[in-house]
Amino acid sequence: MDLKSNEPFWLLKNGLIASYPSLKSDEKCDVLIIGGGITGSLIAHQMIKDGYETILIDKRELCNGSTSATTSMLQYEIDVPLDELIGKIGKKGAVESYKACSEAIDVIEGISRQIRSNAGFKRKKSLYFASKKKDVEWLKKEYEARKNAGFEVKWLNSEQILKNFEFENTYGGIVSRQGASIDAFQFAHELFKHNVRKGLKIFDKTEMVNVEYHKGFNLATVDSGFQIKAKKIIYCIGYESKNLLKENFVDLKSTYAVVSEMDKDKFKNINNTLVWNTDDPYIYMRTTDDGRLLIGGGDEDFYDAEKRDALLEKKKKEILKNLKKIKPDYHFYPDFVWAGTFGETKDGLPYIGEHEKFKNSYFVLGFGGNGITFSVTGMEMVSSFLKNKKHPLSRYFKFGR
Repeated sequence: MDLKSNEPFWLLKNGLIASYPSLKSDEKCDVLIIGGGITGSLIAHQMIKDGYETILIDKRELCNGSTSATTSMLQYEIDVPLDELIGKIGKKGAVESYKACSEAIDVIEGISRQIRSNAGFKRKKSLYFASKKKDVEWLKKEYEARKNAGFEVKWLNSEQILKNFEFENTYGGIVSRQGASIDAFQFAHELFKHNVRKGLKIFDKTEMVNVEYHKGFNLATVDSGFQIKAKKIIYCIGYESKNLLKENFVDLKSTYAVVSEMDKDKFKNINNTLVWNTDDPYIYMRTTDDGRLLIGGGDEDFYDAEKRDALLEKKKKEILKNLKKIKPDYHFYPDFVWAGTFGETKDGLPYIGEHEKFKNSYFVLGFGGNGITFSVTGMEMVSSFLKNKKHPLSRYFKFGR
């Protein structure tokens, strides 16, 4: 599956950071990780930390799937609003899921410091504003739900948003204290490099083609014919899990993003804020660590890469039209335009845990706008699973829920 269009900003900005050998011999390990994106890098970091002999493989070069196309907005807000999620799964599960995403941002900051990352982790607030007058009522309910759950939030009316952010044609919104951004492509590569020094083995351009399940171990065969004997397999394959798991557990979507240089005088406080709105599909906006403005949105159902990429010009115009609504006097000159594929689940939550058809295995599949923060939660969950411990979020993230 082609997960991105030809020109994602992060891949062009960073280039080919590192390359690893393909598998040319039989291997054995405690844990085999399938998938070398941001999720795989985080899970590998945890496995090495926990002392497991770990191998990671990817059929591409590392991070060349959806990680190279991510917008890397680190939010505690899940795509399904908290008030709505409470109605779907109950207050306990909804609040704990939101808190897990909030705590994940702190964990990423800690890891960034530990490995002395240069991936531009930056703490930010988030502004979630009503783009239509009719959205104000439910957005205020969402504000109350977050406030009651203990999140540090503040309600701003349209005049306050204009004063603080110079955004016009808004109808009020929620400002949250917890948020951040990072270059996930570079961060993942830094994690791989850090953990290779500690014993992680990586083989890229190595595709798993078959798995035999045995008592106490699995035998994975790759496209070169060599095999890896692993006590456990962890699948960190994101949206490509649709090719492996036949049940309909996630709907694939295409999202579009535009990046350009920014007139800082025209965007008050934007450097310190993640911005998104109540449109369906919503638009989202943040600055990059090199001072550009990134705007995304225009989501469509994903059918194939060719149809997705054929919409690039149309979606660019649609995104910029939405920007004009809140910044009518600003002219935006697009430098980079790309598309990526993401997934929507029925409740906005990931799938992390066992699947009945895959023995001695776990899946860590973060979807939607919280793929990175869900992957951090996956670190903690998989660590618990391998120690035969239960995790309180398992019931909410399991298959068949």
